[in-house]
Amino acid sequence: QVHLVESGGGSVQAGGSLRLSCAASGAAISRHCMAWFRQAPGKERERVASAYKDGSTRYADSVKGRFTISKDNAKNTLYLQMNSLKPEDSAMYYCVVDLVLCPPIWYSHRGQGTQVTVSS
Repeated sequence: QVHLVESGGGSVQAGGSLRLSCAASGAAISRHCMAWFRQAPGKERERVASAYKDGSTRYADSVKGRFTISKDNAKNTLYLQMNSLKPEDSAMYYCVVDLVLCPPIWYSHRGQGTQVTVSS
């Protein structure tokens, strides 16, 4: 059974950085596509970054150049490095993996989320 646990969220000031982690079990992340989604109250859910099996990555325009998604296959952990954070980045961030679809969709396996709050 796939289990994902996110960590690393918190409160930072605008311009700051955070690194989110997603520890996976029940699936080898090296074999599957993974993604980070975010959901803020009153806003549409957004897939902010995807990591493909061939090592390529994709980003939403809203975070391009500021966020970096990466995998540590040895630790079976997915990361999201977030730099130059803005108040509009405030949201609950979720790690998602799909055993078939690439990129993953919201209804794939996901963790419980970690909250990111950016103050101006």
